Amino acid sequence: MNRDHKTVWAACLEIIRDNIDEKLYNTWFAPIVPVKLENNALTIQVPSPFYYEWLERNCIHLLKKTINAVLGTSGKLRYKILMDTNPTGKPQTTTIPSVGAQATQNKPVDVAVNVNDGDVQNMPNPLIFPGIKKIKIPSQLNENYTLENFVEGDCNRLARAAGYAVAKDPGKTAFNPLLLHGGVGLGKTHLAHAIGIKTKEYHSDKTVVYLSSEQFMQQYATAGKDHNTNDFIRFYGMTDVLIIDDIQFWANKAPRTQEAFFHIFNDLHQRNKQIIITSDKAPSELSGLEPRLISRLKWGLAADLQTPDVETRMAILRQKLENDGIDMPNDVIEYIAYSINTNVRELEGALISLIAQSSLNKKQITIDLAKQMIDKFVKSTSREITIEYIQKIVCDYFNLPIESIQSRTRKREIVQARQLTMYFAKKLTKASLAIIGLQCGNKDHATVLHACKTVANLNETDKQFHHWVSELEKRFQE
Repeated sequence: MNRDHKTVWAACLEIIRDNIDEKLYNTWFAPIVPVKLENNALTIQVPSPFYYEWLERNCIHLLKKTINAVLGTSGKLRYKILMDTNPTGKPQTTTIPSVGAQATQNKPVDVAVNVNDGDVQNMPNPLIFPGIKKIKIPSQLNENYTLENFVEGDCNRLARAAGYAVAKDPGKTAFNPLLLHGGVGLGKTHLAHAIGIKTKEYHSDKTVVYLSSEQFMQQYATAGKDHNTNDFIRFYGMTDVLIIDDIQFWANKAPRTQEAFFHIFNDLHQRNKQIIITSDKAPSELSGLEPRLISRLKWGLAADLQTPDVETRMAILRQKLENDGIDMPNDVIEYIAYSINTNVRELEGALISLIAQSSLNKKQITIDLAKQMIDKFVKSTSREITIEYIQKIVCDYFNLPIESIQSRTRKREIVQARQLTMYFAKKLTKASLAIIGLQCGNKDHATVLHACKTVANLNETDKQFHHWVSELEKRFQE
């Protein structure tokens, strides 16, 4: 029976459709156009080199089985690739060599699936455009952002540990993709750069590329105008570690950019290449991104970065001062750490402002200068009173170490300080009784409630206690 190329390809599609997911079929096989059937070799046209590589990498066994079933054991498959338009505006095509075959210039040869080859493991390296193979892709990594100067705390321990694991074995861990998420100024960008830098230290041969989501979107738009979208996708498909920062900016816009990244993501992931993404929200909370892209973000690990606690904030300040070779009194460091509790960026901003104030006015850095500077800074950033800050104020007032409030001691002066801390924590914060108790010596909510009632009663009946409460209230209002 005589069959033309369209009939043969239709028969192939029936087999393919029964063996893969419908979405996969629509994405990768529906756009293919049969071109000719000659000497039992079917030629099909694919939209881009990226399509050719993806099919060869992921569907070689299925294609071999299909050609064998439709054309017999002597059947062959050739690809005709639709290239971008040349300066004359005419589309260009190229025919790709077969598995194990040597390409000859301007002469099409059998390709990809030759059912007599037997071993499909000997597939050649993916096609590289002339010139692209020689490009050394710049990493765009900021060398100042390292894992060594990324201060670890309870707020970021999981994310930092995952970063180390990824750097040691990129693409081979369960953390692929690695999504770092958290609020503004908590260190997502720093950590993303740091993972890339550490990866280069462990694997100097790896191609690591960092770029913001806006850069990616602008580059894709430019590539579209220049009819180079295929080159764009191939370019980032050449990376071993791809880092995209602030992916939430694609929300409710850039559908074509999202689609391009979706294909790049799939290609990199299937070849065990590492993908690192940052966002201000967890995948389940991201809205405005394509559902299929969000589903990919859930494949690996989503590690959140939270607001650092006071110990971590002090460690960040000390490291910053050490790196800059500046000495600062410990009480000043503590005051800044307790006063600025929003994020790392504002914490470092307050420190820089204080140092500048001291340098420009030739004043020594003291607690009084810090209070003047930080009070102005905090007014513009609306200070939030925390349990840690309350502990600091109460302990300073009674000249006690903070550890005493968190201890189990029953000394009268410490019990009173602990009760006052619980009282003000309930009054000035939104923390639950359980959280207050946990941070004040690991007490239960009943103990916190009892402490609050005790302070309220003594404030009305005991002059000394009333004086303490009044003085402390003034300090919280300063």
